[in-house]
Amino acid sequence: MSVHKIALITDSTCDIPVALQKQYDIEVVPLSIIWGEEVFRERVDITAPAFYERLVQDPTYPTTTQPTPADFANAYRRAAEAGAAEVLVIVISSAMSGTLTSAQQAAALVTIPVHFVDSKSNSMSLGWQVLAAARAREAGGDVAAMLAAAEAARKNMVFIISLDTLDYLHKGGRIGSAARFIGSLLKLKPQIYVNHETGTVEGGRQSRTRKRALRELWRDFFAELDTDKPLHIAVLHNAAPAEAEKLAARVREEYHPQELLISIVSPVLGVHTGPRALALCGYAESE
Repeated sequence: MSVHKIALITDSTCDIPVALQKQYDIEVVPLSIIWGEEVFRERVDITAPAFYERLVQDPTYPTTTQPTPADFANAYRRAAEAGAAEVLVIVISSAMSGTLTSAQQAAALVTIPVHFVDSKSNSMSLGWQVLAAARAREAGGDVAAMLAAAEAARKNMVFIISLDTLDYLHKGGRIGSAARFIGSLLKLKPQIYVNHETGTVEGGRQSRTRKRALRELWRDFFAELDTDKPLHIAVLHNAAPAEAEKLAARVREEYHPQELLISIVSPVLGVHTGPRALALCGYAESE
């Protein structure tokens, strides 16, 4: 797997584009989708576009499951066999998934030292932290430098999602019946965001139209960033590529970020956020 002395491992909710995963030698351990009697490792057995296409057609609601300790232990062994002396694991928030627990349990199954980071997030909020750690490693940094880079990114991170519907949060048991009724009645477009201190998803404003929801997504996101500093921004979408491209073009024109990515959201996350969600996720570099 790795030619580095410090292997870097994350999980498949990170939404890091494949080209960057390869460029920075990042191993990704997949979570899985359970659809009736079928089990799919996300981005391995089912692609994100295929998932979202089926999500709107299949009356069976899918569920998700975390990797097993054995999945992580196998990744650790591959790292050791490739010459790594230690492993850094950065994964989805422990408040959202048991993935971190599986990763920690796997450490007892191998002899190579393993270090852990709870990203307190998911999607490219996790992904940006992983990339920051990878770039610290590329610069010659040790585990402490990689940890510091990931932490610096997390502390400045802003991640806001505009949902097209409340239905999938309701199906996943993430909101009560009353909230679903109100949203269905008024056709509201809810906003949610990640709290990077607690690692939880919280509710934001609600809009009557998609146009207004996306306008407020833009305003709220950039209000939280120090736009005078170098920016790393991801435009994320749940099978809404045209809108994502349009949003990215505006980001590029108005803010000239140092780095701008577009990525389709992990199926495991899409189970709860549903089709056509759009999000902005990023951070301003520290001094």
